[in-house]
Amino acid sequence: MSLTRRHLGLTALGGLAAPAIAQTPPWPQAGPIRFIVPFASGGTTDIIARIVAAEMSRRIGQSMIVENRPGAGATLGTGQVARAAPDGYTLVLSVISAMVVGKVMYGDRVTWDPDTDFAHIAMLMSTPYLWLVRPGLPIRNVADLVEAAKRAPDSLTYGTSGIGSMPHLVAVRFCRAAGISMQHAPYRGAAQVATDVMSGTLPLMVDSLTAASANIRAGSLRPLAHTWPDRIPDFPDIPTFRESGYPDLVVDGWSGLAAPARTPRPIVERLAEAARDALASPDLLRRYAETSTAPGRLFLDDAQRFVREELAAWTPIIRASGATVD
Repeated sequence: MSLTRRHLGLTALGGLAAPAIAQTPPWPQAGPIRFIVPFASGGTTDIIARIVAAEMSRRIGQSMIVENRPGAGATLGTGQVARAAPDGYTLVLSVISAMVVGKVMYGDRVTWDPDTDFAHIAMLMSTPYLWLVRPGLPIRNVADLVEAAKRAPDSLTYGTSGIGSMPHLVAVRFCRAAGISMQHAPYRGAAQVATDVMSGTLPLMVDSLTAASANIRAGSLRPLAHTWPDRIPDFPDIPTFRESGYPDLVVDGWSGLAAPARTPRPIVERLAEAARDALASPDLLRRYAETSTAPGRLFLDDAQRFVREELAAWTPIIRASGATVD
């Protein structure tokens, strides 16, 4: 009888202990997904990222909460995701300024690798860069800009969103290709640059079409040329740099979606499917059209390969530019 009672007692204790062993709900039921945007809130890229997050949330049945983590050329927030648990609950807006420019310019201070430390899920958006001048400036095309710069070297000052930013690197590449020199005025963000150009404080700037499209439509800024290989349907009058005599000045400002490396493949595939569906939604396409932003077309292995190739292509260009963060 004592053995029977002891057996029953152990069984009862075992039954009480069982509920204490927590079962992890299947992804994504455990909680909201953090979507790190490595820029300050309120910018065009941040706004589009929030639209994408809302569309994807509806498709995966879980909230995607945007968290802004700016700093260090977008490498700060990006690095936080590289070190996060690979469980599908932390994602990052992967941007060329962090994954490529920041990785090269910050050198050993960036301890993560854009390829091996991330599972790239999708390319979400792309935009070209443009030279933009205030309408009253007697520079109507790239040839006029080059002539003015050669006539009085260093007399023109252009603004960008910062040293080593993509607009800065585009300007450096252009000046080298054209054999001209201009003064660079780095700012902390593109919005203030545009304000100063429109007010006459600065004569010209380089910015993305996504950020500048509203001012171009309003006639507040005049574009000279853009960095995509072909003309933009919404702005057919803006020539390409290729057409303007600079065939190598082809640049795409891209943003994507990435998770920490070793995130389970089924989770990554489901996120890619949600991103693909979101990018085809009429509401998202309408919002993209409002800012002349092109939706991404690469997913999973193609997106991973694209980031790897972009890093290889841009590394020598960035190093040759002489741009530093020190």
